[in-house]
Amino acid sequence: MGFGEAGFEAGAGASAGAGRLFKQEWLVGDQHPNVFAYYYKQWADYAMTYHTHDTVEIMYVISGECRIEFDSAPAFLPCAFTLRRGEFIVLDANVPHRLIVQDRGPCRMLNVEFSLQERNTAMPSLRLLAKEDPLVAELAAETSPLLVLRDNDELYPLLKSLVLELDAGDRRREARTQLLFAQLFVALAHIRNESLKLEDNPLNRYVKEAIQFIHHNYDRDIRVKDIAASVNLHPGYLHRVFRDGTGSTVTSYLNEVRMAKAKMLLSQTDIPVADICDYVGVGSRPYFHAMFKKHTGLTPIAYRQSFQTQNPRYD
Repeated sequence: MGFGEAGFEAGAGASAGAGRLFKQEWLVGDQHPNVFAYYYKQWADYAMTYHTHDTVEIMYVISGECRIEFDSAPAFLPCAFTLRRGEFIVLDANVPHRLIVQDRGPCRMLNVEFSLQERNTAMPSLRLLAKEDPLVAELAAETSPLLVLRDNDELYPLLKSLVLELDAGDRRREARTQLLFAQLFVALAHIRNESLKLEDNPLNRYVKEAIQFIHHNYDRDIRVKDIAASVNLHPGYLHRVFRDGTGSTVTSYLNEVRMAKAKMLLSQTDIPVADICDYVGVGSRPYFHAMFKKHTGLTPIAYRQSFQTQNPRYD
């Protein structure tokens, strides 16, 4: 349940009663996060003793590789997980576990340990978030005592921002901390949901990673072969699984992303029209103009002019 893409090894862990990831009383009343510990740490050739926490723990691998072992895993869980860069574990309170970092190289991690408690604040509680977002409600009802997931580049920026706010030590910034935690819960819920979809169809992982590569690199002169190489697939095979997963070809999707970015830049910035093509990875201005007109029915100049009468900052 929710083991995501991280590698694991099954073992003969002793059966034990497993708690839920989040206490169900946290959905009664308006409970808000309270952080007990947070830190960055780089481990090298290290074996931790088994221990427990009274709090929920998030262990995020920034670089390297580590192994999380459990002293008394429930029968339905493996007794160890291997986490690599961009993977993380969310662990319920009072689960005996330990960290192992072998001599393949150091492992750098970010840890956050927290619980929830009643607090007089206008910030959204876990109960309200679950009421508004069905995926948060599913996360809150998770019956496994842990989740092992792969980040989609959304969680780590939130964790870093959270640590910066906590380091400030200013109670006046408490609202920012609580808002970041709200975003954190929503991000966790959606990452968990994506992981469950990938378990249903492993090919979706290639489609998702290809889409992420496109959104991160649309401003460069990338081709289908570059996108395929980023997910370790043959271009022809990527074409097939991408069309099956999205209903669109890789090239069409890339062009859609570029045209959407071009429309945003033309309507919301003062960047010269002649330079927009460079911002969206289309090196030829004539080709960009032809593509944009085919996509929108307007030339880039006409598209911008249609916004000038609506926005006085262009005057």
